[in-house]
Amino acid sequence: MSNAYFKVPHPINEPVYSYAPNSPEKDALKNKLKELQSKKIEIPLIIGGKEITTGNTEEIRMPHNHKKVLGIYHKAGAREVKMAIEAALEARKKWAEMPWEHRAAIFLKAADLLAGSWRSTINAATMLGQSKTVYQAEIDSACELVDFWRFNVYYMTQLMGEQPYSPRGMWNRSEYRPLEGFIFAVTPFNFTSIAGNLPTAPAIVGNVSLWKPASSAVYSAYFLMKLFEEAGVPAGVINFVPGSGSQVGDPVLESPDLAGIHFTGSTSVFQGMWKKVGDNIHRMKYYPRIVGETGGKDFIFAHNTADVDALVVAVIRGAFEYQGQKCSAASRMYIPNSIWAEFKKKYVAEVKKIKMGDPEDFTNFMSAVIDKNAFKNITAYIDYAKKSKDAEIITGGKYDDSVGYFIEPTTIVTTDPKFKTMQEEIFGPVLTIYVYDDNKFDEALELCDTTSPYALTGCVWSQDREVLIKMSNKLRNAAGNFYINDKPTAAVVGQQPFGGGRASGTNDKAGSAMNILRWMTARSLKETFDPPKDWKYPFMGAK
Repeated sequence: MSNAYFKVPHPINEPVYSYAPNSPEKDALKNKLKELQSKKIEIPLIIGGKEITTGNTEEIRMPHNHKKVLGIYHKAGAREVKMAIEAALEARKKWAEMPWEHRAAIFLKAADLLAGSWRSTINAATMLGQSKTVYQAEIDSACELVDFWRFNVYYMTQLMGEQPYSPRGMWNRSEYRPLEGFIFAVTPFNFTSIAGNLPTAPAIVGNVSLWKPASSAVYSAYFLMKLFEEAGVPAGVINFVPGSGSQVGDPVLESPDLAGIHFTGSTSVFQGMWKKVGDNIHRMKYYPRIVGETGGKDFIFAHNTADVDALVVAVIRGAFEYQGQKCSAASRMYIPNSIWAEFKKKYVAEVKKIKMGDPEDFTNFMSAVIDKNAFKNITAYIDYAKKSKDAEIITGGKYDDSVGYFIEPTTIVTTDPKFKTMQEEIFGPVLTIYVYDDNKFDEALELCDTTSPYALTGCVWSQDREVLIKMSNKLRNAAGNFYINDKPTAAVVGQQPFGGGRASGTNDKAGSAMNILRWMTARSLKETFDPPKDWKYPFMGAK
């Protein structure tokens, strides 16, 4: 039994390695990249700590070299989902009762393992399986995930420290405990850190999870599962069930033991899941907590007082890092006519310098998009723009999938502020620009606020403080993460808690105490020290 108040270390953000020539981290990563490619692996389900094979398999291919097979993975179905639910509920009996400091220790250990001996493995797996450059892998699969674990443990202790007032004669207390049932964690391909965070954030506070990673990111997800095992996460606390959305999702969402959904992915899928929960709510034991971060149509809005040189850098990085496959990637831009010519000249010249190819070549800024379906979807938007009288392509526009799924950094300029590529999420290296008249600044702000159904990220650019105030106020609801004179990407855990509203999600802010609180439920306790011995009240003494 513990007889002390424990304090976890105050978290600080994990330093980002440089991977400079001849650095030890670069040598270690290069060796790991060679090692992982030298062998094909078979990835099973992991349920209750046991490896399960189903025979229903899918190949894992590198997006930047789709002839290269990294391995195969087994896919779960209704039978395996039932097994995983049973394993999770059995594991919950001990996990929920484990003293919080021991759960904290497990995930603080996971953070240190990832920051140390596992760093090159998870980074290399992300580079190979998801075509991230070394820098994009480092800030995601290493640093951000380390931050999630360290900060989430700290947030748990902060929340548990919030206690009610107690008048004389009684002691009021709040007890924080996990939800009953299990959490369904559905994770995307584009961030290994999100894949690691969604099943573990609930687990830190005592919940158990079924984890369905994106089919195009099972490779790095499997290595995370092996890291969890080394960190000491007990069998059954996190159950690894890759597979198709319907084969895994439908039986999960029909389970009466579903306690919550932790989701990052498309808006349409999330809405479908929410509807299915509603359809089944009469059979469920609980009202499931539903937390989701979904689509985005993230904007850059420039005023005529913007710093053009800095704006050029922000647009290139915001739109084209990781091939525009970030939830936060800049996808539409509004710029005044008075600075358009200067911006266009400098911007086009810089985009032409972008080098694209295999992420193992550290001189590349971009690599391939994730798979064939993404390639077809993104290029359909480019072809649409090529044929339209309302659009002009000023950079890129070419694509080639003969070796990998490569799409040039493409910039569309449109005369129609409601053009298709100004409204719809593309999730690729495609930016659409609308040039507005300087004297229609207010109208352009209104367009920015109302053109898209999403409200995830956005940024505004000006050197005039009054203008910045006006833009910030007008676009208050247009982005959950709002940037001033910066690109709309690269939120950091503990610094800019991430999430958006409208069609972009529930805005429960990953990387904050707000998110952790969603996976806790409170019990209010009142203990009276000298309870009354007479049931009658003083007012009853006379008529």
